[in-house]
Amino acid sequence: MKIGFIGLGNMGGPMAANLAKAGHQVTGFDMAAVQIDGVTMADSAAAAATGAEVVITMLPNGQILRAVAAEVIPSMNKGAALVDCSTVDVDSARAVAAEAEAADLMAVDAPVSGGVGGAAGGTLTFMAGGSDAAFAKAAPLFEIMGQKAVHCGDAGAGQAAKICNNMILGVTMIATCEAFALADKLGLDRQKMFDVVSTSSGYSWSMNAYCPAPGVGPQSPADNAYRPGFAADLMLKDLRLSQQAAESADADTPMGQLAQALYAQFVENENGKGMDFSAMLPRFEKRHRGGA
Repeated sequence: MKIGFIGLGNMGGPMAANLAKAGHQVTGFDMAAVQIDGVTMADSAAAAATGAEVVITMLPNGQILRAVAAEVIPSMNKGAALVDCSTVDVDSARAVAAEAEAADLMAVDAPVSGGVGGAAGGTLTFMAGGSDAAFAKAAPLFEIMGQKAVHCGDAGAGQAAKICNNMILGVTMIATCEAFALADKLGLDRQKMFDVVSTSSGYSWSMNAYCPAPGVGPQSPADNAYRPGFAADLMLKDLRLSQQAAESADADTPMGQLAQALYAQFVENENGKGMDFSAMLPRFEKRHRGGA
């Protein structure tokens, strides 16, 4: 398949390389001067998209996605598919899908879970929104770049699934870190707490698979000085997207709002930028009742 790939950063680069390694003809474009194994570089997004059966984008935000879509859609052949793997706001995803469909293109919003390691290893999970036909066209590529793809519904449904999932993740990680900090102050051994909670009603992915306490549970970023993993600033981005969507949909999400505020405080005022999102634990360890 002839594929255009726009956005070849930490995530997009390995994804494009895996497509090329699988035998697809991949033409890429990025604002930075990058070279990706097996990928032919173009001098513009429009050039990378010209003649492609599928154009994949992996971009930082909705504003950039809208700008790139406006550039590439006129260059794409009717019947081709625009597959956006960025994590962006639901409104931008739906607007870009509408523009693509108005130009007789197929559109899929397919944000990913799995991080840089998943991109390199081809083990990402894709949460996809779009028509059945559009999903079917993209599905063989999802199989190369990932291990699972879920068709969540119409345009925007992929983004909705991603931000709802990550709102739960942000809230549960904060609760897990608070509980460890409380256990410390109550004199409860961290390993004993893990042994109880991980097999009781308080278990969660944040506790069982990604424990924020060093030396407890499976290997996690906590065991690597809280180097990400999943950076706290990326969690903040996703929480902000969740609250933007909640505002647009008139949904009451008080825990999501509070999680956004706490991660904003951590990232912007407490040196949390560049740390893993589980580094909330050492943050809470230092704090006292009332926030001091």
